[in-house]
Order: sequence, then C-alpha cells, then structure tokens
Amino acid sequence: MAARFESLVALVTGGGSGIGKAIADLLAEEGASVAVLDVDPSSSRHYGLECDVADSASVEWAVQKVVDEFGRLDIVVNNAGIGAQGDVCANSDEEWARSWEINVAGMARVSRAALPHLQKSGVASITNMASIASTAGLPQRALYSATKGAVLALTRAMAADHVRDGVRVNCVAPGTADTPWVGRLLQQAADPAAERVALEARQPHGRLVSAEEVARAAAYLADPDNRSSVGVCLPVDGGMDALRLRSGSH
Repeated sequence: MAARFESLVALVTGGGSGIGKAIADLLAEEGASVAVLDVDPSSSRHYGLECDVADSASVEWAVQKVVDEFGRLDIVVNNAGIGAQGDVCANSDEEWARSWEINVAGMARVSRAALPHLQKSGVASITNMASIASTAGLPQRALYSATKGAVLALTRAMAADHVRDGVRVNCVAPGTADTPWVGRLLQQAADPAAERVALEARQPHGRLVSAEEVARAAAYLADPDNRSSVGVCLPVDGGMDALRLRSGSH
C-alpha cells in the first residue's frame, strides 16, 4: 500500500526541533518530500531553509525556494512559535509585539505566500499549531494565551475563506508537551523536578504530551483521506481541556 503522503510536498515551519521536527520526520516517513523552515534548520535531515517568519521577504523567498526545488506544494504546517511567561503585567510592549509577529502574523505570512501554490494542489491543507492555552485559562501565560487564542480564531476564519478553494485549514492544540522549550522552562524553576510533577499532574492522563503524539495529530489533519476535517481544533492534551476529574478519583 502506498504511503499516504507519497508524491506530496510538505513545508513545516519551526521544524528544526521539538514538535516541528517530529512532524517533519513523520510526514517524510509516510512519503512526503519535506522542507523545513527555521531560524536554524541545521539539525534537520530534510531540505532546510533559514527563515524568519516575522519577516515577509524571508518568508516569500523561502516558500518560493521550496516550490522551485520540488515543483509543487501540498501541505503547510505552521508550527513556528515562541513562548512567554507571566501575567498581563509581566511583558513589555516589545515582547507583546514580538510574540504577535511570530506566533500569529507569522502564520498569516507563510499561509499568504503558500496559498497560490496550494490552490493548484487538489489535496491541499494548512495545519496551524494552537495550544491548550487557546481554550483554557492557564496561570502566568497571559501573552502566550493571547497569541494562541488568536491562532484558533485565525484557523477558523481561514478555513471558511479557503475551503471552497480546495484548501483545508485546521489546527492542533497540544497540552504541555515534553519538548526542549518546556525543558528549558523547567530548568528555570526553583525546583525543576517538583515543577515537572506539577505539570504532569495538571493533565488528566498524568504525564506530558509527547512530540510524536502531536505529530500524529498533524498528520491526520494533513491526510488527503480526511477531507471532511475542516476548521477543526484537534486537542492532544490528555483530556486537559475537556475533562473535569474529581480529586483522587480513579
């Protein structure tokens, strides 16, 4: 049986590490030709291009290079993003602007550059990386949550705009994932081991989400066989958003 992404070309932003790397690897394993756009793509084993999603010229150049290299574009995964900590008072105007430019406008830039090519595909999809922070109020994540809430709203608006152009738009909403970024946050805590236990306990299934689990969700949404999945926000959070467990219940 042919691999489900055979002959298709996928572009993954932020594909140099963590969730993005897992997505790029899985799409390639299942037959896609994969391009990774990242500020540092050197660790990727795929076709890598240095790209800053906060810069329109950089994005337009990189997307065109992908099309020039592979001759088409079928799948875009907008995964590039940065984190932010603190309540609404904690971040400067400059930090708000930087997070917005990368986490939200960055997805718009990549999509804008990719859409003319995707509309020629016949099986095209865009998958944006949202978060549990898109739908649940998390402490000390005001700026990050604002950007990820915008990603969810953007995804649904894009889905409405482009479904009749043959381009499906969806998003994945991970819970707290076991990635290098989360690892760095844990190391900044006064007691990293205790902080990890607290993060694991916050998710009903009692552990951090793996990058590979998020990758499988992104691949599901990109799969041409799942063409009725449009405007979907697919949680991969161990039940964190939907479940309300009693303390100590089994």
